[in-house]
Amino acid sequence: MPGDTSFDDAVGVDGPSRRALILVENLSVPFDRRVWQECATLRDAGWTVHVICPQGATRDTEPEVEIDGVRIHRYPLRAATGGPAGYLREYGSALWHTVRLARKVGPVDVVHACNPPDLLFLPALWLKRRGARFVFDQHDLVPELYLSRFDRGEDLLYRAVLALERRTYRAADVVLATNESYRDVALRRGGRRPEDVFVVRSAPDTDRFRPVPPEQELKRGKPHLLCYLGVMGPQDGVDYALRALAKLRDDLGRTDWHAVFVGSGDSFDAMVELSRRLGLSEQVQFTGRIPDADLVRYLSTADVCLSPDPRNPLNDVSTMNKVLEYMVMGRPIVSFDLREARVSAGDAAVYAPADDEAAFAGLIALLLDDPERRARMGRIGQERISGPLSWRNSQASLLAAYAAACRDAAPASAGEPDRSGRRPRR
Repeated sequence: MPGDTSFDDAVGVDGPSRRALILVENLSVPFDRRVWQECATLRDAGWTVHVICPQGATRDTEPEVEIDGVRIHRYPLRAATGGPAGYLREYGSALWHTVRLARKVGPVDVVHACNPPDLLFLPALWLKRRGARFVFDQHDLVPELYLSRFDRGEDLLYRAVLALERRTYRAADVVLATNESYRDVALRRGGRRPEDVFVVRSAPDTDRFRPVPPEQELKRGKPHLLCYLGVMGPQDGVDYALRALAKLRDDLGRTDWHAVFVGSGDSFDAMVELSRRLGLSEQVQFTGRIPDADLVRYLSTADVCLSPDPRNPLNDVSTMNKVLEYMVMGRPIVSFDLREARVSAGDAAVYAPADDEAAFAGLIALLLDDPERRARMGRIGQERISGPLSWRNSQASLLAAYAAACRDAAPASAGEPDRSGRRPRR
């Protein structure tokens, strides 16, 4: 059982410390909180951990740094613009830098690749030929992401990303799935054996998210504060939230609220403009990305938090980090009715029919008028985060996955690979 995994199971009894190399293309580290928690878990279990990732724009900018015993190697990366050609440039550059830096890191026991994109199996295969085991950490279902983001149907590019996902599944020794829905895809579409797929749920960092006393001035003179936290991309539903807020004002006559939208993304400017067109500029504040201390202040003051992700092939089966972060802060949530939203939040949220903005607005009004229910929902969320959804459970599953991947493998430090790519046995 994953909960029975011990330190010796993970690193090898009486053996030298093993080396892990984590590959990330989508975010910088430690800004990618899931990856950073995985790094800390492996480090505490005795692993030597290296990370290769892009540099951040305003943080995580050093090319090379060691943080809390984790060595991070970063490369410059320009985000894709201009359609498919832009993505080819981005991914080509990322792969070149990843291989370059992997050579610098040297032999490793595990290469741990985090998608998107589903292209990191290429450097992983190169490292497998040198004796590493490959752990595929599936953060997103890229085929569903393509369908949800671009609305082009199952065209040639969709079939291409599906083929890349299959290649990644096939190359991996074990797969980490963020929830049971993703695990089902790995079994059904990826053809993986049940014993090779481990659910490692994302969980909020309880050291980062600690409630502080509410600050009434953040409500801008209104009785209530509404809060959205997260990425603002085409599939994230910020436009649904804004239209629901317009209905809350216009159809329900509620002006007793101020709303703050924390985060950024591809759609940030478009959402600011939509807010202006809806006449919400005086009641809706866009902060962009803010320091953790300010984020905690807003969440601690919020009366209701918003999870407006519309139903699409990706959102219905994905675990939303913002929902977990609302829960750890004890905030009640309004969400659309998505499969994995219910799995995560349970009774810590109320659920509007998928994509029904009027119903979403009605549920906001319902919670604003019921402070006792809000408090009860907040307690339920905190209990779920400290219990079944805690990172402790994910740590056990992560270490079990590594133990399965490394079973019968000699440590990288046991010797350099011979010309066949295999390491000498001890």
